[in-house]
Amino acid sequence: MKLVSIIDYGCGNIRSVFNAFNAIRESKNISVRVTNKEEEIKRANYLVLPGVGSFESCIKGLKNSNLLGTITQKVKDDCIPFLGICVGMQMLATHSYENGKFDGLNWIEGEVKKMQKTHESLKIPHMGWGNLELKKETAFIKKLKTKLEFEKVSAYFVHSYNFLTKNDKNKIMTTDYEQEITAMISENNIIGTQFHPEKSNFFGLIFLETFLELEKIL
Repeated sequence: MKLVSIIDYGCGNIRSVFNAFNAIRESKNISVRVTNKEEEIKRANYLVLPGVGSFESCIKGLKNSNLLGTITQKVKDDCIPFLGICVGMQMLATHSYENGKFDGLNWIEGEVKKMQKTHESLKIPHMGWGNLELKKETAFIKKLKTKLEFEKVSAYFVHSYNFLTKNDKNKIMTTDYEQEITAMISENNIIGTQFHPEKSNFFGLIFLETFLELEKIL
């Protein structure tokens, strides 16, 4: 049985992410753990990094957890599938400019900047459902498209900052909120979503199921 380790570093929306994976646990024959233990991260076949709050608090929490070295080894050296959600995605960037300038993990080159208030009535943070637009077809996307009609897909967002990828090859999906918002990024075995799959109903569960079908190296 394969192990999904959801990393608990004090800043993630852990319970709802756990519940979503738990809902598909039996059908995918997986074990799901919320953990801050190095051993359970070392044994993981899949790693999930949720993130809620400010970039600064999340990146500091992750670095202070003493887990980052093990996480990096599993993701960058062992190449197991990795999913970062919301601020968990933003932390993959080179830098964030939320309340200052902070270094990210630089696993996917880019910068996180505040969304533009293009007119006074535009509400920020961006909260609610957004339609998704494909920018690039990866092996993951091709598999996902076999399970649903992508033209009808929407996902749930709650955020004020946008991941601006340095390279277009890493921008997989976007949504429109009076500006282009990066909704999904990827690089090899690393996936990040600005939307919350755990709150995106049927589409979210299908997305997580597809994540669990990834091979060790994409």
